[in-house]
Amino acid sequence: MRAVQRPCEVTFFTDTGTPRVIRFEGRVYHLSEKLDHFRAGGHWWLGEPGRDVWVLACGPVTLEVARYDVEWNGSQWWLLRIQD
Repeated sequence: MRAVQRPCEVTFFTDTGTPRVIRFEGRVYHLSEKLDHFRAGGHWWLGEPGRDVWVLACGPVTLEVARYDVEWNGSQWWLLRIQD
């Protein structure tokens, strides 16, 4: 997976809260399958908040997206990594 570490937009969710539609740099990714979900603590010594992380299959692309507990560097949702 290649690191992206940039804000993205998430607009629709499953009934369990999994992101269904992710928009990033003019592209729209639709959830095919949730591969993983976990809670990660932030680097507290750098002031980074905790986050929920999802690994999602979106057709042939795999995304790792995170929702930070608070707005972090201008956004609450981030695309962490992508594999296409």
